[in-house]
Amino acid sequence: MNRNFYITLKTNYLHMKISYFKTALFALMTVAFVACQKENTLNNLNVAAVKTLYEPVNNKSVVLQSSATASVYFEWEPALAEDGTYTLYQVAFDKEGGDFSNPVYKVTADNNGSNNHATITHKQLNKIAALAGIPSATTGKLIWTVISSKGVNPKVGATVYNLEVTRLAGFAEMPTSVYLTGEATEAGTDVANALEMKSVSDGVYEIYSQLTAGKNYYFADANVGSPRKFYTNESGVLLEGGETSVSVTGVYRIVLDFSIGASTMTRITKCEFFFCPLNEFQFELPYEGNGVWTAKSKPITFKQESWGRDERYKFRMTTADNTGAESYEWWGAPASVDSPPTGLDSYYYLVVADNSQWNNKFKFAGEMDNALVDMSVIMSASGPYTHSVKKVGDQ
Repeated sequence: MNRNFYITLKTNYLHMKISYFKTALFALMTVAFVACQKENTLNNLNVAAVKTLYEPVNNKSVVLQSSATASVYFEWEPALAEDGTYTLYQVAFDKEGGDFSNPVYKVTADNNGSNNHATITHKQLNKIAALAGIPSATTGKLIWTVISSKGVNPKVGATVYNLEVTRLAGFAEMPTSVYLTGEATEAGTDVANALEMKSVSDGVYEIYSQLTAGKNYYFADANVGSPRKFYTNESGVLLEGGETSVSVTGVYRIVLDFSIGASTMTRITKCEFFFCPLNEFQFELPYEGNGVWTAKSKPITFKQESWGRDERYKFRMTTADNTGAESYEWWGAPASVDSPPTGLDSYYYLVVADNSQWNNKFKFAGEMDNALVDMSVIMSASGPYTHSVKKVGDQ
């Protein structure tokens, strides 16, 4: 073999081995660097466990209230994060004797979890107590602590406090639909024709409907088969299994809150059209059924001002309590509405308004000036609370 050829071949072989060695060494260094970075990243996500709980004090006793604003304030000592930045918190609840390996409920701290405190409503605590097995309207104990983390590597608090709660008379198993039925109702006794109530929030249902005095009605969780039955007693407590009646025939707003086992009945005696420019109620809208009040062929005349024709309006309902004492509820447009109708159905949606002359007003379309209109206020469960204005002859 030619000596020069042999030397060249050997040299190429040595270069190839060196190249392979460099490649392998680089790959090992890359893996080590990535592993080191990953380890440092994970280390930076570590947080300490919360050591000290401040509020509520250990063994505090709370009688839960049905008010939507009733709450309990929870606070704890901040936990340090390894990277010196923020820590996220959750208040964790468990049954008495539990170890928080599977908490019955967790509530994120205020400010999306970044604050070392949380405001938890009585209604939330009532739900938590139900999940912990404490029956309605009874007293029992929960335990609570705080879980700290940075989104990963959660640390259960080093301190656990007891909290004694007296539950509201709510339902642990709340219905997903509720209907009004019975001889006293607009729909009669056939449950298939029962009137569906509007779901306004979790466990809360509402309906506007007429009830006849001296005849029974009840609520059902379905309009087929043999549904669960509910009724309300004279104190407004929501109970299961019976029927009830009203002493005065009238249109009622009925609100049922299954989370706290409570109800409210408001009798509506009048619905009126309020014309803002004249600061007066120009006509009443009689109740026609199914949560709808309608006035037929009513004249509308805008008020002439120096700057043009004023067409603003809203509505007022008159309510009466069990003693007959009257009060008022105003309905109008969202505060941001300050234009004639836009052509969208949402323009006519009703919201609770104040009693001022000008706030929360709607505006008529120009064609309604000096015209006869049919006007309806619609409080039905099938959609948003709204109203309609139609020129007679255009329908």
